Amino acid sequence: MATAPTPAPENFMARFGARLVDNGYPVIPIWPGTKKPGRYLCNAWADYPCWTRHCDRPTTVIEAETWASWPEAAIGLACGGLVGIDIDVLDSDIAHQLERLARDMLGDTPLLRIGRAPKRLLVYRAEVPFSGPKRAPLEILAQGRQFVAFAVHPDTGRPYDWPEDSPLTVAFEDLPVVTEDSARAWLDAAIALLPPALRPATLVSQPAATPATSPQRGTLAAVRSALAHLPNADLDYDSWVRVGMAVKGAVGEDGASLFSAWSGLSAKDVPATTAKAWTSFRPTIIGAGTLYHLALERGWQPDPTMVLDGTVPQDAVHPAAGLLAKLEAAPADPVPPVQPFDLDIPDGVLGDMVGYMLATARRPQPELSLGASLCAIGALMGRKYRTESNLRSNLYIIALADSGSGKNHSREIINELFFEAGLAQYLGGNKIASGAGLLTALHRQPAMLLQIDEFGMFLEGIADRRRSPRHLTEILDNMTELFTSAGGVFLGAEYANRDGKNERRDINQPCLCVYGTTAPTRFWNALQSANVVDGSLARFIVLATSNEYPDENDGTGIRTAPAALLERLKLIAQGGGHAPAGNLAGLTADPTTAVDPMVVPMDAQAKAAFRDLSVHITERLREARGTAFTPILARIGENAAKVALIRAVSIDPVAPVIRGDDADWAIRFVGTCADRTMGEIDRHVADNDIERSHKRLLEIVRSAGPTGISKSDLIRRSQFLDRRQRDEVIAVLVEGGMIEPVMKATATKPAMRFRSIGREAW
Repeated sequence: MATAPTPAPENFMARFGARLVDNGYPVIPIWPGTKKPGRYLCNAWADYPCWTRHCDRPTTVIEAETWASWPEAAIGLACGGLVGIDIDVLDSDIAHQLERLARDMLGDTPLLRIGRAPKRLLVYRAEVPFSGPKRAPLEILAQGRQFVAFAVHPDTGRPYDWPEDSPLTVAFEDLPVVTEDSARAWLDAAIALLPPALRPATLVSQPAATPATSPQRGTLAAVRSALAHLPNADLDYDSWVRVGMAVKGAVGEDGASLFSAWSGLSAKDVPATTAKAWTSFRPTIIGAGTLYHLALERGWQPDPTMVLDGTVPQDAVHPAAGLLAKLEAAPADPVPPVQPFDLDIPDGVLGDMVGYMLATARRPQPELSLGASLCAIGALMGRKYRTESNLRSNLYIIALADSGSGKNHSREIINELFFEAGLAQYLGGNKIASGAGLLTALHRQPAMLLQIDEFGMFLEGIADRRRSPRHLTEILDNMTELFTSAGGVFLGAEYANRDGKNERRDINQPCLCVYGTTAPTRFWNALQSANVVDGSLARFIVLATSNEYPDENDGTGIRTAPAALLERLKLIAQGGGHAPAGNLAGLTADPTTAVDPMVVPMDAQAKAAFRDLSVHITERLREARGTAFTPILARIGENAAKVALIRAVSIDPVAPVIRGDDADWAIRFVGTCADRTMGEIDRHVADNDIERSHKRLLEIVRSAGPTGISKSDLIRRSQFLDRRQRDEVIAVLVEGGMIEPVMKATATKPAMRFRSIGREAW
């Protein structure tokens, strides 16, 4: 007897995605067999780190069409405007009772989803997006959350069920509206209906405000006594953190052993995790008052003779002397250090290209792959897209990594992709022989990507105006001018032209993208202060790898470019299909040839983000007046807008819109790179011995970290200076606000330390 063939796994996205988008729902792809968002890269499913972007905007048709091609793609709905009331209860009677309560208090929604019965989820529409609380087994899925809508449930092996209506038949705008207050009111009422065994283990249902009369600082004896009345058998994480914060706010580091012992009462305690959490606690408005309040609620009756207030001295010794000494020794308003930029790879063509580079690299380098992909897509977009302020996609990016770290791989992938997609005309040569040669190449192909290896060596030749020949220094001059001419006409040089063979060559809307790789030391040594001041460096985004030598990828070998990626690169090169009129329109550099790029609008959130950036940059420019950093600061907004433009087009080449998350990501990316560039200039770039001495001593202080360095250690590490020189350099650095002296308490007498003053974080 023949066996019936196994049915092919269903692609829910291909079947339902377009209809859900038409009904106004924020659709996201779900990794098959799971409940989490995913994306399909390089023939495999992977996490989708930026899926929350869909909480704030409608899903586009092109996104749904792309996801529909992913095998077995399931469907989730992103919450924000959408709200899910998740009843994670396996008791059928209680689940039905909680559902009825939701319908009575929030409205009779037509959308009920069943995954693993009797658990259920009801769907509503938010009046205004809000953050939803979770009090297991109940949760309000709101801003930044998602739920699975159409998929095979990983536990039951059956599709999720919509027993009444479904999002396929009910439009988003027809759902009942809920507010944050009404949703929280339902949650409070629902928790009260749960039997005690199902209620969440927590010390407080709502954060209890510390009474105004309660002191933040306590005494060790009182804190120890209060902790003895707080249960910790199976406490939830939030309450555990709250107690730890309160203990630290009450007695500072002296409470570490108390919190560790109290945490150890739970079977869930992991000592290493407890110690790490304690180190991370930074209490500001929580302390003894909160701890005492929680203990009093549970029957604590402190001894009348016990001192509770840690600000009251007793026996001539202050009960919180250790904490107060640290507070007094610390500066009142420390300058925050530059925070690392958490590199999250965007989706769209940009993310697909980066993902392909990483999957095929022997040593994957995310930062370098991102920089190369931005320049590559920027070149394809050249003369086809622009912002509302007429900015274009021309970028100059320098990627820094040591030899042997995998710098070449991104360039190889771009070359292969462009050749396979029939876009090789966008690739410039690997070397530039002269300024005239650069202009000749751009006149032939006005949108071009130059990929230059050993950019530090190249920079040495084009940046040294005292020793390099004119035809080399003209390269940097032309690159500087081309950067600002992308939205207009670049006017070529005038020559004697006696024989009529050397006419001026003008280029209409040139788009030159440059991606250079080099070793960090070679690059900074090649740079001179003049390049910082004249603005030539400011046009570059300098991007350094976070891991010089990542683990090798053993799975690399013969590679085949994804067909979908090639097609989307072609679509971008075609301007999303919006071809201008005329056979040669946009194809030549002649100023008389029509070039009419698509205008990519910004939504309100993106405009607000760039307005805030403008205010921020203006403040920093005023602070940096007279320094070499003003050109770099002044270019942050322009480069961020270009990066946001590329990110938006890579997501939707046909109808791109620069949205708020595009702007936020680009601003953080470019701003962090700019801050790091200025930091490296501080450390390395010097044109004379005096300046070099200042930078060497400053680097010694910086390398000591936030605790600083003692004066005796500083003397030992700066033997390249005599006493007079050292004192003069220290005085200059202090007066310039680059380092500061800090008095630190010791067992004998206060000692002076020096520490650097960091830059403002983005």
